[in-house]
Amino acid sequence: MSEQSSRMPAASGADAPVTLRGDARRNRERILDAAGELFAARGLDVPTAAIARRAGVGVATLYRRFPTKESLVVAVFAGQFAACVAVVDTALDDPDPWRGFRTVIEYVCLTQARDRGFGAALAAALRDTIDVERERGEAIRGFAELTRRAQASGRLRADFTPADLTLVLMANGGIVADSAEIREAASRRLVAYLIEGFRADRGEPAAPLPPAAPLRLRDVVR
Repeated sequence: MSEQSSRMPAASGADAPVTLRGDARRNRERILDAAGELFAARGLDVPTAAIARRAGVGVATLYRRFPTKESLVVAVFAGQFAACVAVVDTALDDPDPWRGFRTVIEYVCLTQARDRGFGAALAAALRDTIDVERERGEAIRGFAELTRRAQASGRLRADFTPADLTLVLMANGGIVADSAEIREAASRRLVAYLIEGFRADRGEPAAPLPPAAPLRLRDVVR
């Protein structure tokens, strides 16, 4: 047996597992990137076959990494769910509870407007149809505490309830626009209107609204 052939099995045995692990990691990253792009543009109803094509992998490979659509959605938006919890935590540390309350609503609505997939994933999480139990529980408890503090400060109307956040997200999620930029501008203006309606201290002048978005009445029927 030559020196070269005697070394080959050892080299193959040592390198093969590393290569497989690297391929699996790269496949997972490609799938997550492709799913994130498609979810953002088209929502969560994108077929898994389309995600696999965008990622350049087979459908079987996708299902090996993510056995269910739910597991893929949770993985794609894990960072954004964690960021929402972090924003709530930061708002709770704000000495001005009204500012903290506003910050959370503005952040969640802007994130929803920027990414259709996240908006749908957030709605699914709130309906308990995808499993992000820890993040959902922390965010809901934190927002309820923010609501209590803002009402105690006299800045938030007493009849606002944490469940009204659902109305805000439903309204914000209904914005239809030709581009993400217009959708974001419309969301900022809508949220400013809503927050003004939530104020209890009518003695203070209203804050100026963000610029109007170039929306048309015919956009309503799209």
